[in-house]
Amino acid sequence: MVVLAIAAILMAVAVPSFALLIQKNRLATQTNAFIGDLQFARAEAIKQGQTVTVCASSDGSSCLGTTTWNTGWIVFADPDNSKTRDTTKVTEAVLRRQAGWTASDTFTASNSIAAISYSRDGFALGLTGTITLAMRTNPSNAQTTRCVTLSLVGRPQVVSPNGSNCT
Repeated sequence: MVVLAIAAILMAVAVPSFALLIQKNRLATQTNAFIGDLQFARAEAIKQGQTVTVCASSDGSSCLGTTTWNTGWIVFADPDNSKTRDTTKVTEAVLRRQAGWTASDTFTASNSIAAISYSRDGFALGLTGTITLAMRTNPSNAQTTRCVTLSLVGRPQVVSPNGSNCT
């Protein structure tokens, strides 16, 4: 009985912290996937010598035009810099697809950013300053919130939840 009581106490302490660890790791994985695709888009824009855009997408083919990114996103060549993919143009090929998240986490952008475009010299196009994309668990937990900031230079950076830019 004593062993069972000790095991029950240990489980009561360990299970909540294990759930927090799972949430943190899930958001870290999702953040790394997004950062990797931004870096890929920037590198492809430089390599191809044309604009490459990353936009929110639920079908892996067209842009949603919303600031909600947890439905997935695509990276595509965007030579006309429209920030929307024209599926009839061969020149606007999808370079990468990211499926939507299965968890109920949210990923939203500030400043009404629905697409991020990189110019052929690697700079972010059309930004009016630094933008922030916030990833949150559902229910929201300040300890697990992760934010990605992007400046005009085009370099993505992860900001901690207690940082001033992560709201």
